[in-house]
Amino acid sequence: MEERIARSNNKTSFLGKLLVYAILILISIVVLAPIVWIILSSMKEGDSLFSSTLVPDKITFKHYKELFTETKFLKWYTNTLKIATINMIVSVMLTTLSAYAFSRFKFKGRKQSLITLMLLQMFPSFLAMTAIYILLTKMGLYNTHLGLLLVYAGGQIPYNTWLCKGFFDGIPRSLDEAARIDGASNLTIFRKIMLPLAKPIITLVALTNFMGPWFDFIFPQIILKSADKKTLAMGLFEWVQENEATHFTRFAAGAILVAIPITILFIYLQKHIVEGLSAGATKG
Repeated sequence: MEERIARSNNKTSFLGKLLVYAILILISIVVLAPIVWIILSSMKEGDSLFSSTLVPDKITFKHYKELFTETKFLKWYTNTLKIATINMIVSVMLTTLSAYAFSRFKFKGRKQSLITLMLLQMFPSFLAMTAIYILLTKMGLYNTHLGLLLVYAGGQIPYNTWLCKGFFDGIPRSLDEAARIDGASNLTIFRKIMLPLAKPIITLVALTNFMGPWFDFIFPQIILKSADKKTLAMGLFEWVQENEATHFTRFAAGAILVAIPITILFIYLQKHIVEGLSAGATKG
């Protein structure tokens, strides 16, 4: 009897594993198929993405070359890289400092401020498009990268502050107290104790704030108008429109070049991202 039960359990366990692997394989195919298709499309001749075969009859890299010789792709790439990098640095500074203050200090209005930050997360940022446009125009920051950076850096504060605060709350306060006994100031504690221990959450915040401007299309479209200030998303989209929705293979090549830096960063920092996201969401 016991042997039958054991065999039944083993069979059930095997079928369960088989089902899980089948689901994972199916999900992998669904995710990877469009990626493989767009990569192969970027290396085929002609302008159309449609083809009778998945693998092109003739592989060519001319579309990648044409991006740099016949478009302003390099300028768009440089603009986006500059905006994304500066936004990442500024956002990390603003987020970590505000999260540290909310996590470690008691001050008047602290609870109300935290509730306000939580409420601000519930409203999509694009609801403020009209207000942002008018405000930047009045401040003389319309059609400037600085104005776009202010929108990005300010918009990320509510969510990322809560995320970092949750992680900081999980760091023992005894470390702060021991450092204060040795004469460390609040800034020293923040730099030499909190920041090194908060590496996972800082990595997560840095990557997400780099990815935001890298892929965003809506806000640059509203704020930037000059050709020399366009970002990748704007430039590629408007370039396709200007060419009457042709040159899709060249657009596919541009999409691949856009995705490469983020993919490399995500793979390299994956461990810290998972650790930071799980810890920031559960602690505190």
